[in-house]
Amino acid sequence: MDINDSTRLSFRLMNSSDIDALWQLDQDPEVMKYITGGIISTRDRIINTFIPRMQAYRNEDKGWGLWQVNLKQTDEYLGWILVRPMNFFSDHPEADNLELGWRFFRSSWGKGYASEAAQHIKNILAQNKAYRAFSAIAATDNLGSINIMQKIGMSYVKTYHHVDPLFECDIAYYQIKNR
Repeated sequence: MDINDSTRLSFRLMNSSDIDALWQLDQDPEVMKYITGGIISTRDRIINTFIPRMQAYRNEDKGWGLWQVNLKQTDEYLGWILVRPMNFFSDHPEADNLELGWRFFRSSWGKGYASEAAQHIKNILAQNKAYRAFSAIAATDNLGSINIMQKIGMSYVKTYHHVDPLFECDIAYYQIKNR
């Protein structure tokens, strides 16, 4: 699957050769604040944890994976959008409910890039009516991500304590139905 360009952005499905790009993004403690408590990622963590996890859910035909987002005008790498089945790393993954997530360089915050990218990718994937919903989660105090969820039309579902092999915290769960 290809994601065509949006008004300002271009997209490319990332793969295991994108170690440097993934590592670069994780080097700002502010970017990592709600993910790891501000602890930046080591190359070892990217190679031995992040890449294998990405490869587990990456499916080029379905559009699942991390979509690198670049500014069309300059080809500047801004961040990425995650697409995978909700609860993928659990005993009950939801193949008909796609999780959207995002991580962007701080220099791109406040410019609408994450919202534009998430909305654009969601709209393309929504053409597949096998997907009943799109969801997103964020730490309850991550107001920036919650704002993006609301901007792309998602509504609050619940707050719960999320446990994952990499982290646990109280999260806000948002969703939009695919009609």
